[in-house]
Amino acid sequence: MCPAFGALRLLTRIEGSQVAMVTDQGCLYGLTFVTHFYGSRKSLIAPSLGTAELMDGKVVEGARLAIETAAREPGVRIIPVVSLCVAETAGLPEELLPRQANGAEVILVRVPAYAIHSHPEAKDVAVQALLQRLGDHTGPREPKTVVLLGEVFPADPLAIEGLLRKMGVEATIALPGRNVEDFVRAGRAAAVAPLHPFYKLTSNLFRSWGTPVVGGAPVGVSGTFAWLRALGNTLGLDPDLVLEVANEERERAQAVVRSQTRTGNVFVTGYEGTELAYARVLVEAGFTVPYVSTSIGNDPLVLPDEMWLRAHGTQEIAYRKALEDDLQALDKYPVDFVLGTTTFAAAAKERGIPALYFTNQLASRPFFLSGGMAAIGAMVDQALGTGARYEALRSYFNEFNEEPVNALGG
Repeated sequence: MCPAFGALRLLTRIEGSQVAMVTDQGCLYGLTFVTHFYGSRKSLIAPSLGTAELMDGKVVEGARLAIETAAREPGVRIIPVVSLCVAETAGLPEELLPRQANGAEVILVRVPAYAIHSHPEAKDVAVQALLQRLGDHTGPREPKTVVLLGEVFPADPLAIEGLLRKMGVEATIALPGRNVEDFVRAGRAAAVAPLHPFYKLTSNLFRSWGTPVVGGAPVGVSGTFAWLRALGNTLGLDPDLVLEVANEERERAQAVVRSQTRTGNVFVTGYEGTELAYARVLVEAGFTVPYVSTSIGNDPLVLPDEMWLRAHGTQEIAYRKALEDDLQALDKYPVDFVLGTTTFAAAAKERGIPALYFTNQLASRPFFLSGGMAAIGAMVDQALGTGARYEALRSYFNEFNEEPVNALGG
């Protein structure tokens, strides 16, 4: 899948955003479905760049024309210009593009696949580009406001904000969101908390503005407790109140763990960038996770979860993984349930192992705090209960897995 998918998904969802994509016809055709599949109800505006136009050096001319067209759309406030990895468009010179068109900000977002290796990291590129242009980091700070950074299940930001307000936080800003003003206001926040570990460029931008970045995420029992304490300390909140709220949430999470004895070996594999944190939730819920793989690269933002998992029995963690890595793990480690990509989930099912597509499970239920632990644990419990059915199906079809008979006798 083209990594630009990640950037395009969040850019098209912003109200007042009209994407102009500068690439060849093949890439444009392949990525257009995103705007419809994810319900943004927007079309992409793009110049017609076939082989002749690319060879004739008409890329900048076409890009400027696309920007002018986008600027005429009603209600447009930002025009992200997305350039991909076609050689002639990847090097699109920003200085030859207008900074504004009809009052809308024109923002170049470069997501060439040869440099951006996964769609989560393309999200990071897009958010960083928007913040760099829109973020009001020179204005007065909002002292008890925190940016929650990451695309999450819709109920999660509400649950997190409710808990933070009990600690004394006055406001949260969820990015990437649908409102342009959120990107503007984020520059004035007192702290930023990346809920996902792949927002490296965005985190570095906040640091350059002097905004502290709180690592980790509110996942599991110990992870949530540590995150709440760290955030409270960063914002200078009342330490006694922070400890009280953190202890209450820890007790709720521990109650989830105590509510049911869970066993089973689970693989967590995917391309969302959240696999290590997800595995941590499962381990704290009582499952064993011998193998984790992800599409993102190793980074200090991921390190706390990696160290925690290795200390709690995870034997192998693969970054920038390929399907071959996952298949090899299937031969190396015993597993009762697989969360993975569609291809890997299919391979597991062929062996009679219950498997589900990780992305869909991540997107369809809470992930954070005690509510996330309860939802994820219940889902995995249910999936583990289907093991006998998968094995029965495998045995049934194995009866027919013989050399086919040539009806023509050849």
